[in-house]
Amino acid sequence: MKNFMDENFLLQTETAQKLYHEHAAKMPIIDYHCHLIPQMVADDYQFKSLTEIWLGGDHYKWRAMRTNGVDERYCTGKDTTDWEKFEKWAETVPYTFRNPLYHWTHLELKTAFGINKVLNPKTAREIFDECNEKLAKPEYSARGMMRRYHVETVCTTDDPVDSLEYHIKTRESGFEIKMLPTWRPDKAMAVEVPADFRAYMEKLSAVSGVTISSFDDMVTALRKRHDFFAEQGCKLSDHGIEEFYAEDYTNAEINAIFNKVYGGTELTKEEILKFKSAMLIVFGEMDWEKGWTQQFHYGAIRNNNTKMFKLLGPDTGFDSIGEFTTAKAMAKFLDRLNTEGKLAKTILYNLNPCANEVIATMLGNFQDGTIPGKIQFGSGWWFLDQKDGMEKQMNALSLLGLLSRFVGMLTDSRSFLSYPRHEYFRRTLCNLLGNDVENGEIPACEIERVNQMVEDICYNNAKKFFQF
Repeated sequence: MKNFMDENFLLQTETAQKLYHEHAAKMPIIDYHCHLIPQMVADDYQFKSLTEIWLGGDHYKWRAMRTNGVDERYCTGKDTTDWEKFEKWAETVPYTFRNPLYHWTHLELKTAFGINKVLNPKTAREIFDECNEKLAKPEYSARGMMRRYHVETVCTTDDPVDSLEYHIKTRESGFEIKMLPTWRPDKAMAVEVPADFRAYMEKLSAVSGVTISSFDDMVTALRKRHDFFAEQGCKLSDHGIEEFYAEDYTNAEINAIFNKVYGGTELTKEEILKFKSAMLIVFGEMDWEKGWTQQFHYGAIRNNNTKMFKLLGPDTGFDSIGEFTTAKAMAKFLDRLNTEGKLAKTILYNLNPCANEVIATMLGNFQDGTIPGKIQFGSGWWFLDQKDGMEKQMNALSLLGLLSRFVGMLTDSRSFLSYPRHEYFRRTLCNLLGNDVENGEIPACEIERVNQMVEDICYNNAKKFFQF
């Protein structure tokens, strides 16, 4: 029987162990997609307690607690103490066997705080107190956590109207770790509620200095903000979409649709789809002009629980995997840009694992020999960023593309304690490759190439691909 989470955790063979310890573990972290709060980095935020850094905003844990019968006040409530919330989480942890939360929880305790104890109701108080004592020290600040995990670059997720003042402040402070913005223009496509769209247009007008009264004005304003993001080091965009949009449209139609929604009239479903289709093309062309990478996270159905959405708002743990027949639209969208010679480097992230092979085969349609792995299959996302999801994504990519050219893992997290997800991924990767070598499926005489492959996927590929 192996010990729980020892140095060879998830590494089933001697070759896997060597790959991890001698190659993967030493590579710096490039976290090219996350949701960290830039102000926390700029201010070098000191966390008040383990509850704040661990449970504040963590809808993964909230979902588990609710499932375990924990009252909402211990998840998102304002009338419970940090200890009371943590105590309820500690009571839930022993019920999370085989859920990735069990591994993440103990990997974070081990790597951030040097704690090897198992978290349960008996150990909860001593672990809570020990972590809080350490969190009060300067080296456990937001920047301290980034240094601890050997982070080199992080890319946050930012709206076109954001000032990026905290990115600028962080850079000017001389902080050695790069924090770069990512262009996330979802609200500029969100035309379902005319009043919300009009309010967003007014914000965009204010920050861009462009008076917006037409579709062309909006694009001009967005281009100005796109230029500003580029000046601040931005190299990626990101789009959170339910599915891909590739309706046929004319410029006259899009101008009329803009005027209609800007004037406060609700759009038809067909008009919404046409507008979103046009905007994806506009954004894709902007990214191509700058040499950026465009990312697409698709396939979630959000805010399914109306009662809790009204109570708590979005991103509180009531989203799930969706079912969409989107392959044809995805291909049509990519083909439109490619036909015009304006297809940027692209990363596709699916949330439904049944689309793994769809994505893996889509890549090959648009690789053009200009950049290794120009079209990428993004790492397992959200519900899939766990061992099984990672393995399935890498297996599909291996079988139908080139795993060697994969740009690897990201945290996609708001937490400064999520960096061990890179370690989890690296151990999973090394175990897959190590098993192949030991099973005779990869020749042992090519071990130097395998060593290089591991280092490339963990770090080098991303460094070159994004040109950091």
